[in-house]
Amino acid sequence: MPENIAANLAAIHTRIAAACARSGRNPSAVRLVAVSKIKPAADVSAAFAAGQTVFGESYAQELRDKAEQISAPVVWHFIGGLQSNKVKYLRGHVALIHSVDRLSLAEEIDKQWGKDGAIADILLQLNLGAEQTKSGTTAAALEKLVRQVAMLPNLRIRGLMALPPWEDDPEAVRRYFRELRELAAGIDALHIPQVEMNELSMGMSHDFEVAIEEGATLVRVGSAIFGERCDGGKR
Repeated sequence: MPENIAANLAAIHTRIAAACARSGRNPSAVRLVAVSKIKPAADVSAAFAAGQTVFGESYAQELRDKAEQISAPVVWHFIGGLQSNKVKYLRGHVALIHSVDRLSLAEEIDKQWGKDGAIADILLQLNLGAEQTKSGTTAAALEKLVRQVAMLPNLRIRGLMALPPWEDDPEAVRRYFRELRELAAGIDALHIPQVEMNELSMGMSHDFEVAIEEGATLVRVGSAIFGERCDGGKR
């Protein structure tokens, strides 16, 4: 319910601060992405009124429609799997796309943003658990993809994103978060033009504290803010 959203946000920020304290990080280095997919615009407005500014959506047309319903200056991130034919719905609406996993998708984003003479900030998504049900490039293919995408004039790579395998114990996925951080450091050391490794998007409602301890700069939290989704999702 909207009346609980402010309290939930406050609790999440307390947990973020505690995780940062444990790992010697400044809480200002971690941004909360409130995952509002399948939630009504009223919930987004309630969260914005409580001080939340960044919201994550997983469906391109839903993001477009929701953005048109909300007059508040929210910052939209796209965090879900993205089909190339849906990229057009995001142009002009999103500040960051977390889920670029292949060159053909990057090329379509470059084409669409080029129509406005704009630069799209993106993250490259990795599938570190080699799960067939999830999108993402592999660690072995990452450098090649980075170099290919970096050649596109209307894109800027800002970092990496991963969605590790689900585990009841957050400690069980720590190794994936650590691997993403190490991969980012490896790419950063190559000093490829138009490539930054400033952002690590990792961690959700049940494991974001471990992700922060391993270097996350963007944590994607949905159910802990808005309650469980109507499709049964808990992330």
